[in-house]
Amino acid sequence: MNVSLYGVSVWVLPLIIAITFHEAAHGFVAHRLGDNTAWQLGRVSFNPLKHIDPFGTIILPAVLLLAQSPFLFGYAKPVPVNFRNLNHPGLDMVWVALAGPATNIILATAAALAFHALPWVPANAAQWTADNLKNAFLINIVLAIFNMLPIPPLDGGRVAVGLLPRPLAYPLSRLEPYGMLILIALLILLPMVGTRFGLNLDVISTILRTLTGYVIQALLLITGNT
Repeated sequence: MNVSLYGVSVWVLPLIIAITFHEAAHGFVAHRLGDNTAWQLGRVSFNPLKHIDPFGTIILPAVLLLAQSPFLFGYAKPVPVNFRNLNHPGLDMVWVALAGPATNIILATAAALAFHALPWVPANAAQWTADNLKNAFLINIVLAIFNMLPIPPLDGGRVAVGLLPRPLAYPLSRLEPYGMLILIALLILLPMVGTRFGLNLDVISTILRTLTGYVIQALLLITGNT
């Protein structure tokens, strides 16, 4: 992927839309279920500026662009949710957590359906539109699946905490302050160690690629793009 204005326009736009809708969905569902924290802070918004995280929204995507990564990834500033304010904290925490990934799957489905409208797009904009839709489809699926890893503070971790029996949920919830360090270890350090010893220890990436492939195939089939 060449670092060009065109490349930026077809990757950054769908990425910003994906992470903005993801975070806004968390805040909206939390508001509907009794917690107004995000609403009062103006975070239930589709304005990307409300959700920008300096590293996740700017630096990380820029590094991936410069490194000519095959796809772009990033994240927004997490929407604050006070789970104690929810009507039913245990169960409602699950719905709030699921809202983000579910929204990304909806956006991916919408992008796939929009492919059918490409014949009506003016010829001089058809390639740009197609690339944006293709990248929106991929980014939203990757974002949804990555966030469903059962490691707090990712959405999947919070879903697990909400559904597991207390003897299992409590120890898992205590991992939240270290969640990002665990992810870095699993995604970066473990594969590096494996490479040094001639082993393939890139387990998380393998799982993500496999699940992403299944979801891509399913959505392409559902939307008539096979």
